[in-house]
Amino acid sequence: MAEHTESHVENAELRRSPRFGVFFALGAALGVLLAVILTFAFDTQESAGTGVTYSTTQVFGFLLLVCVPVGLAVGAVIALLFDRASRRRVRTVRIEHETVQDED
Repeated sequence: MAEHTESHVENAELRRSPRFGVFFALGAALGVLLAVILTFAFDTQESAGTGVTYSTTQVFGFLLLVCVPVGLAVGAVIALLFDRASRRRVRTVRIEHETVQDED
């Protein structure tokens, strides 16, 4: 039984890059934490303009609508900064593809 081997060599650039999903999740979690802190930071939930009183749950929901997107944006910006910094540390590696075929 004879074998036939083919070999092909290429060069590729290798760099580490951040996982964007992790940064988005951490940013969203930071937004939720900020919303919790801001919800309980103030004593009254009464609207200054209309005099309507809001429950703590409503205030938390309103703050989530603002804090979570801001947290996602902050996480995205940080991930992009790490990605840009990782572009500076690019290594060139040699990749060898080898194909072995049995000849019957």
